[in-house]
Amino acid sequence: MTLNKFNLPDVGEGLTEAEIVSWKVKPGDAVAINDVLCEIETAKSIVELPSPFAGTVSELLVPEGITIDVGTAIISVSDEVSGDPTPADVRAPEAPVQPLYGKLPADVPEEATAGGGGPGSPLAGGPLVGSGPKADAVKRRPRKTAPADAHTLNAPEVEPVQPRSSNSDASEPESAPAAAAGPTGETLDQRPTFGGAITGLVNKVLAKPPVRKIARDLGIDLADVVATGLRGEVTREDLVSYQAQRDAELDKADGFWGKAGKPQDQRIEQIPVKGVRKATAKAMVDSAFSAPHVSIFVDVDASRTMEFVKRLKASRDFEGIRVSPLLILAKAVIWAAARNPSVNATWVDTAEGAAEIHVKHYMNLGIAAATPRGLMVPNIKNAQDLSLKELALALNNLATTARAGKTQPAEMQGGTLTITNIGALGIDTGTPIINPGEVAIVAFGTIKQKPWVLDGEVIPRWITTLGGSFDHRVVDGDLSARFMADVAAILEEPALLLD
Repeated sequence: MTLNKFNLPDVGEGLTEAEIVSWKVKPGDAVAINDVLCEIETAKSIVELPSPFAGTVSELLVPEGITIDVGTAIISVSDEVSGDPTPADVRAPEAPVQPLYGKLPADVPEEATAGGGGPGSPLAGGPLVGSGPKADAVKRRPRKTAPADAHTLNAPEVEPVQPRSSNSDASEPESAPAAAAGPTGETLDQRPTFGGAITGLVNKVLAKPPVRKIARDLGIDLADVVATGLRGEVTREDLVSYQAQRDAELDKADGFWGKAGKPQDQRIEQIPVKGVRKATAKAMVDSAFSAPHVSIFVDVDASRTMEFVKRLKASRDFEGIRVSPLLILAKAVIWAAARNPSVNATWVDTAEGAAEIHVKHYMNLGIAAATPRGLMVPNIKNAQDLSLKELALALNNLATTARAGKTQPAEMQGGTLTITNIGALGIDTGTPIINPGEVAIVAFGTIKQKPWVLDGEVIPRWITTLGGSFDHRVVDGDLSARFMADVAAILEEPALLLD
């Protein structure tokens, strides 16, 4: 038997470490070549690692949630298959299988990355935005109950107590406490157990055995419960009332803001910065403090864009394809960049201490996307060559893949200009930070009806605000103004795209 160790591979794009997010196998499982072993989170995205070996999993060498360097052994696989009636070579794919380590394929089919959703499937999840992930939902802390005694720490949970009448209580056998005087003068109850042996002294509280068991399971001290029974005994109804009151107090004290009486360090949630958020934070700091940003804004009458989108939705050619004003803005940015090429460029510092401006004669259009793991900016390769329908399909696929957390590192490399759709969350405008390696970014604000002066009359129109940030080393005031004016012109009159 040969034991093969699988080291964390270099998935390309200059990445040097990754976190084990989740294991898809366990020791003893039989695996075939290219079976998914685990999911890892790099500084760019979530990636599935296929197995380069066929055999039986011997040991998982790295637990989930740990960040390790490339080259670290993560799993061992023996070449013997056990517990699987289907041989590994039979379960392997029919086509020749060659794991691609060092470089991931960029043309991942949508079915493989978005859970099988077709291009026309509805898009679930939040909007594409450039303001980071959605705010965390308010988390309700788990209810805490009073500690149970040592004999009931491992007692199983019981079903919720159903109120019963005192008549049904009367039909249950009654406990027979024997009173005695304790050392402190209290009246105590000696309860014989295990054939009559005296095991201890407990406070005298009248309650039937079923009620005592429920109290133990719930962690309730019967001495704290107000008894309402006919002979002063604690009833089921008393336990229900006490538990409800205790739950209400816990809910009131332990909401999102925590309990005021807790130590300060227990009122602060510490969230490690790693993976996508760590990479995003570094990139934004580098961009903000290396490229001199300048921002400009323009209000746009997008009423004709709204009419155009409505007609596209009704068109047979766009049946089953999600169409939004973002599609028209994307086409407008491509069109405006062709008229103002320097906004589609990169500032490059050379080794000799000089600098160059690299103008790109292609458009890899980035779309900032809020995902459960942070902000990602996948891009549409060669967007300048796509028709309006092809661009709509590309936007659909990009959004579905990003929200599923399946965006590959290669899909986020090589961007030339970015759009951030902050308007999807009802925001009017903003001053976005330029994506590293680019010199321009456009923020698309919400489209809402506002009073607008048209031909001397004030009428309601669909208005949006565009915000653009530019690297002032490459894009000066005149160029940025002309570019934003061209983008606005398309939103005001989409028919210009036919020129």
